[in-house]
Amino acid sequence: KEKAPTAATTLVEHGVSLVLGSYGSDESMAGSSVFEAAGIPVVGANCTNPAVTADNQHYFRICWLDTFQGSALANFAAEHLAASTVYCLAEQEDNYSAGLCSYFIQAFTALGGTIVYETYPAGTTDFAPYLQAAQRANADVFFAPVSIESAVWITAQAGELNLDMPILAGDTWDSNVVAAAGKNANLDIYVTTFFDDSVQSEEGKAFVEGFQQYISSLDSRLKHNGGNTMVSAISAMGYDAYFTVLEAMKNAKSADPQAIQEALWNTSYSGITGEISFESENGDANRSTAFIKKVDKDFGTWEFITVQSVG
Repeated sequence: KEKAPTAATTLVEHGVSLVLGSYGSDESMAGSSVFEAAGIPVVGANCTNPAVTADNQHYFRICWLDTFQGSALANFAAEHLAASTVYCLAEQEDNYSAGLCSYFIQAFTALGGTIVYETYPAGTTDFAPYLQAAQRANADVFFAPVSIESAVWITAQAGELNLDMPILAGDTWDSNVVAAAGKNANLDIYVTTFFDDSVQSEEGKAFVEGFQQYISSLDSRLKHNGGNTMVSAISAMGYDAYFTVLEAMKNAKSADPQAIQEALWNTSYSGITGEISFESENGDANRSTAFIKKVDKDFGTWEFITVQSVG
C-alpha cells in the first residue's frame, strides 16, 4: 500500500481512460485519491472493504463487500459448522482482516455466538501462540481472514499442533498455495469465494478451459500459477471486471474518462461470476450470494460445499 500512490500516478501520467484494480482493499484506498484528482474512474475486482467506495463517485467494484462476506461467514459457521465459540485473528493495521473480523463478530454475536478476538503484528511468522490460545478457549472454529503469506504459516503450524477445529477464512485464502498447504497439514479449511469452476454456466466452463490451456502452454506460466492449472476466483473476477468496463465504454461510445464514469452507473453485464450491476449510491456491486469451498485433503484442491446467502 506504500507503493500504491506512485503506481497510480504512473498510470495517470500514461493518460489512461480507466483503471482496473487494485488487488486488495488497502492498496485500492491508498491509490484512490490520485485517480479522483485526475478524474479517472476505477473498477475493483476484489477489493471488499466498504471504505473503498465510500464518500467518492469514481470508484466502483464488481465484488461483494465485507459487510456481506462477514455475515455470510458467520451464518456458515453457525449453520454448517455448528459453532458456538469462534476465535478470530486479524493483522494489526490491516483494514481487510480487521474489517472482515469486525463484520463477522457483529453477525456471529447477533446469532448468539461467543467471540475471542486477537491481533498480531505485521511480519509475524510464529502463529503457534494464537493457535494454542484458540484451543485453550475451546473454540469451535479458528477464523483468520488474513493474507496468503500468513495463511501458509498458520496452516503449517496448525497441522503441527493437530488443531482440532476447522479453519475459516475469506476470499484471500482462495489460492492453490493454501489448498496445497491444507493437504499437507490435513486440516479442514473453508473459505468464501466469488467463483467455483464446478458450478458454472457454459461461458464459465469455457473460461476455465481457456485459462487452463493458456497456463499449461508455457512452463513459466505454470510455475507462476503454483505448478498447476487451478483457477483462482481472483482471475475470474479480473476477467469479468475487464468485460464489464468494456461494456461501459461501449455504452459511453467514448474513451473519455468522464463519459465512462457516467456510463458505469447504468452498465450491467452477465459475467461468469454472476450478474453484474452497480447500486446507485456508492458504485458497489449488487451481489447477495457467496460460494463456500473447502480444501480436499486427498488432492490439495478446492471442493465446492454450498452457496451461502444472507437474509
